[in-house]
Amino acid sequence: MKKILITGSSGRLGKELIKFFPNSLHPSRSEMDITNKDQVYQFIEKNKPEIIIHLAALTDVRECENKKDLAWKTNVDGTYYLVSASLKFVPEVYFVYMSTPCVFSGEEGNYNEDSIPYPKNFYALTKLLGEVIVRYSELKKWLIIRGNFVTRDRWPYPKAFVDRYGTYLFSDQMAKAIKEVLDNKMTGIVHIVGDKKLSMYEVAKITTPDVLPLTLKEYNGPPLTKDMSLETKRWKKYSILS
Repeated sequence: MKKILITGSSGRLGKELIKFFPNSLHPSRSEMDITNKDQVYQFIEKNKPEIIIHLAALTDVRECENKKDLAWKTNVDGTYYLVSASLKFVPEVYFVYMSTPCVFSGEEGNYNEDSIPYPKNFYALTKLLGEVIVRYSELKKWLIIRGNFVTRDRWPYPKAFVDRYGTYLFSDQMAKAIKEVLDNKMTGIVHIVGDKKLSMYEVAKITTPDVLPLTLKEYNGPPLTKDMSLETKRWKKYSILS
C-alpha cells in the first residue's frame, strides 16, 4: 500500500477522498500549513509520501479578490513549497494537483485538455499559476485534474445562477473518479467531467428544489467564468444523476 498524502482534507472534496483512501495522511492545518515552508518541508521529510494529492486551496472568488495576499500564499506559494519539498525529499513522488475549469475564460465552454487557459479573476490566476508550477517543475510523475463539483448537501445559497454552466459532478463522484484516474496511473492534464452541461440552477435544484433563480446581471462582484463546461479527450465521462 503506497503512502498517500492528501492536502485540504477538511474541504468538500477532501472529506470524500479520504473515504477512498482511509489510510492516507491527511494533516490538519495546524499539523501542516501549506503557507509555511518550514512546516511543509518538515512534514514531507518526515513522512516521505509516495503520492501527494494536493487539494488545499483558497477557492472563494470574492475572498481571493479581497485577500490577494492570502490567495497567493495559499494557492501559489503553498503549491510551490509542496513541489520543491517533494523534489528534495521524495523525487519519485506521484504529484496530483486539483485545478479548476475557471482557468479558462468561460466565454466559449467545452474546453478540453489542450485548450488555452485565460483566467478571468484572481482566484483563477492563482490556480493557473499552481498548474504552471507543477507542469514545468522537474517532477517526474505529475497529474493536473480539472473538474466541477458540488456537494450533495442543500445548496448553500438562497439563489443559483441560471446563466452559468458547467459539466458538474457531486463531490463523492469526483472523489471516486480521481481514484480511478490514479489507479490508471495517468499523468499530464486530465478533465474529469459530467456528461451534461448544466446551469448552476439546474444542479442546485437536484438537492434543493426551493432554490431561486439568479442571473449574472443581478450579480455584483469580481468577474465570473460564465461557461465552465469541460470536454475530455483522455478519459470517460460520468453522469451526475448516477
